[in-house]
Amino acid sequence: MISIFASETGATLPFPILTALILVPLVGSLLTLVSSQRRPEITKLIALLSSVLTGALGLWMLASFNTGEASYQFASKHQWISSWGIGWHVGVDGISLFLVVLTGILFPLVIVGCDPHHDEKRYLAWLLLLEAGVMGSFLSLDLFLFFLFFEIVLVPMYFLIGGWGYDQRIYAATKFFLYTMVGSAFMLVGIVTTALLAKKDLGHISFDLVEIAEGANFAASTGRWLFFAFAIAFAVKVPLFPLHTWLPDAHTQAPTGGSVILAGVLLKLGTYGLLRFGVYLFPEAALWSREIFLTLAVIGIIWGAVAATMQKDLKRLVAYSSVAHLGFIVLGTFAFTSEAVGGGVMQMINHGVSTGALFLLVGMIYERRHTRLISELKGLQKVAPIFAAAFMVVMLSSIGVPGLNGFVGEFLILIGTFNTARWWVVVAATGVILAALYLLWAYQRVFHGEPDEANSSFQELRLREGLVLLPFIGLIIFCGVYPKPMLDRIEPSVKLILERVEEKTGYLAPAPVLLEEEHGQEEEG
Repeated sequence: MISIFASETGATLPFPILTALILVPLVGSLLTLVSSQRRPEITKLIALLSSVLTGALGLWMLASFNTGEASYQFASKHQWISSWGIGWHVGVDGISLFLVVLTGILFPLVIVGCDPHHDEKRYLAWLLLLEAGVMGSFLSLDLFLFFLFFEIVLVPMYFLIGGWGYDQRIYAATKFFLYTMVGSAFMLVGIVTTALLAKKDLGHISFDLVEIAEGANFAASTGRWLFFAFAIAFAVKVPLFPLHTWLPDAHTQAPTGGSVILAGVLLKLGTYGLLRFGVYLFPEAALWSREIFLTLAVIGIIWGAVAATMQKDLKRLVAYSSVAHLGFIVLGTFAFTSEAVGGGVMQMINHGVSTGALFLLVGMIYERRHTRLISELKGLQKVAPIFAAAFMVVMLSSIGVPGLNGFVGEFLILIGTFNTARWWVVVAATGVILAALYLLWAYQRVFHGEPDEANSSFQELRLREGLVLLPFIGLIIFCGVYPKPMLDRIEPSVKLILERVEEKTGYLAPAPVLLEEEHGQEEEG
């Protein structure tokens, strides 16, 4: 049997860097909370230094990561509650690597670029606790530990929306909380049941992801029930149609920083979870249910795009675009080809960068005009051409224009899915056209034309705002022009997940069309 994720192999560092990635923002949150109310500049400095240090650790980890290695690297494993088989087990591979790095980059940019307007101390404390929870979720290799961090994420996000959001913030926060809690209840039942059933094969109780995946054998019907217990929680978090209705409200009512983090990394807990815990733990069930998820993904792509086209609020339009873009990631995950799954992992990063930047820009528009209604915005390009240019670059990356990051992920997903789910791809491809429709039409109405009296005083992009946007635009261009460094690190882990699917189910995805044609020509020669 293939040992896919042996924690003993891979890159190592002289200290537990993954544990530090979780503890640094957690300690920073506590220090921020106990800092002096009379010195707000000290409070913000503590928060900023904590987030910058976390980001620096993430970049150091990226630089030390062994390219071409599929196993977990920098792994740390310790007993926690030994009688229950619960341990502190963290590790990173090509699938989680860039999600961790993106998390480390986004939070300091949000702290610098987004003003909470009131009670900054509590806002920053919740934000850093949220970062610790997200890091823990992406790094956990113990099912109980993952659930703990998955739930920790829920609390600060609820308070960020409810405490610093807009007019209907309480409604949006409560809806977000209830949807996620219901999904998490299913996952908790699935986690406990999985550990108890795995005890028969393992000889002892364990919540260790790798140990259960490689040592336990579930009956087909049992695996399918367990898979759906996990999948419901992740489908809510993605969110997949028809469980998506909390997302537009949460995005619209959340403060700008909350929307950036929600789009950038929180939603990826769903797509990441489907691959890491769904496909890896229960490959037979994932393969058996693939048509269900492919169909829901395609419906989400079309529904999200059509709904975005109809929106009058610019922020709500971007929120519905997330439903569509995340549908592409789920489509790639359940195509079971290395091109599609790798493209889906890359698209998680691309969406976080592009949509995070869009929410930042929409927040800047609201700060200047105190409205997000498209009908009240007009001619902004005339009075703020640099701002309009930045918005256009980010918008084009979200559309998927060649040369920018969004194109690479979507192209790999579509070309990789074509042989295994051809008709789903045909329908999903129309979502790319619809994305161009709603984003270009919105840009035309907001930035083109002659500005009226209310918009004629719209301020140009400030230096601080430009410096915050610069990393986003840099990543958009770099990943679009030269995606090889990302794909080289993602591909080995993706291929080993697919080898596990083949080993457990006998399923072998057909080669891409171009490879089939080349092989046929060689035989003829």
